[in-house]
Amino acid sequence: MVQVKKDDYWLTVDLLFDLQIGKDNSDVDYTFNNSRIINVNGEIGNNFSFSTTYAESQGRFAEYVNSFVTNNAANVRPQNSEGLVPGRGKTKGFKEDSHDYPVAEGYLAYTPNKYMQFQFGNGKNFIGDGYRSFILSDVSSPTTYLKMKLDIWKIQYTNIWMWNTEPSLSSVSDPNEHARKYVAAHYLSVNVTDKLNLGFFETAISAGENGIDAGFLNPLIFYGSLEFNRGEDSGNAIIGLTGKYKLNNNVSLYSQLVIDEFSVGNFSDMSDWKHKFAYQLGVKYFDAFKVDNLFLQLEYNRARPYTFAHKSPILNYGNYSQPLGHLWGANFWEAIAIARYKKDRWSGSAKIIVGKKGFDLEDQAISYGGDIYQSYNDRLSDTGIELAQGNAANIFIADVQANYLINPSTNTNLFAGLSYRNFSSDSDLTSYPSGSNVWFSVGVRADLFNWYFDF
Repeated sequence: MVQVKKDDYWLTVDLLFDLQIGKDNSDVDYTFNNSRIINVNGEIGNNFSFSTTYAESQGRFAEYVNSFVTNNAANVRPQNSEGLVPGRGKTKGFKEDSHDYPVAEGYLAYTPNKYMQFQFGNGKNFIGDGYRSFILSDVSSPTTYLKMKLDIWKIQYTNIWMWNTEPSLSSVSDPNEHARKYVAAHYLSVNVTDKLNLGFFETAISAGENGIDAGFLNPLIFYGSLEFNRGEDSGNAIIGLTGKYKLNNNVSLYSQLVIDEFSVGNFSDMSDWKHKFAYQLGVKYFDAFKVDNLFLQLEYNRARPYTFAHKSPILNYGNYSQPLGHLWGANFWEAIAIARYKKDRWSGSAKIIVGKKGFDLEDQAISYGGDIYQSYNDRLSDTGIELAQGNAANIFIADVQANYLINPSTNTNLFAGLSYRNFSSDSDLTSYPSGSNVWFSVGVRADLFNWYFDF
């Protein structure tokens, strides 16, 4: 919309839209999303760049999404609000059954040389090669972060510090303020050979009225030792490994392993509740079957009960009442198949998800390990822990999308989408209604972020 370009700086300002209308097979009259977006990008000299996005939105979604938004559970709903839009944030009511949710994101980046970049902003980050990630995903609401990235030789080293918010909990010093938590993460990625890449991840979660511990700002220290020496149960530490192997120029394998806790003394009994870990296995196929721009992907994810949770919910691996890892939290297995194809300005995708997850019962008196916002002190038992225990639900999701690219510079598309979701749990859940949902929608949107409704 506006472009300024000089020798030592440039600036663009765009007015963008996400306008959707649709219908599902519920009693909802129709579904819609109406986002008006201001997007500003620029660069000053050779070292500074910036971007900011503000979206004012109203929407009404498929029945199962609306049920999630209006969930009244005390450990989910933001205080002093009328709900939580997944991946966006708190909402207030709009008309009778719709939601109004503003979102602001932005960052300032400094690149002192070709090896390093610093970025400070409010937004999302993603670490991993899969559709999902246990290491760090972009499913929760935007959060304040500081990121440092180093690319040198065969090494990429990333530090991320996050100032997160838990709106369902009150600050100790001010009951009108949401509780804050602090996450510090390291990720070291090494190209061992031209085909093999290995990575190591560690993160520490802390909370308190005094802000982030200055020790966590050290970009080289091992967080586990620092967290241990700060005090008993003063924080939560998680470690992880990643791997990627290129079979050839078209096929690559990838994996993740995240360990929240492991009982070495009871290694022989894998039903011990302290065996809290998650892993991912996947394969990508580019230009599949020698068809240009045909992409295929298969992925399997599995997370043990109580992984990413803590006895103090503020210390879980989450942000704004949603996980920082996998969208489903823990206590589940999931298989995903994805196909994408692009031809000129046309593109299409298809996705199938099959899985099983163990939920808590409606009264939430006992934690079965699937809700990371439940204290693991309320666990079912110490042993005999099984995957998908509790209120087991079978989940099937199929989604197809067709797109026509209108403006490549803003990634604005005309689109049409059709999704089918079948959710069947042993006992009824208010926020996750059982049954089948068919949802069709069309519109025009600027694809600026990933938005996940596959839960």
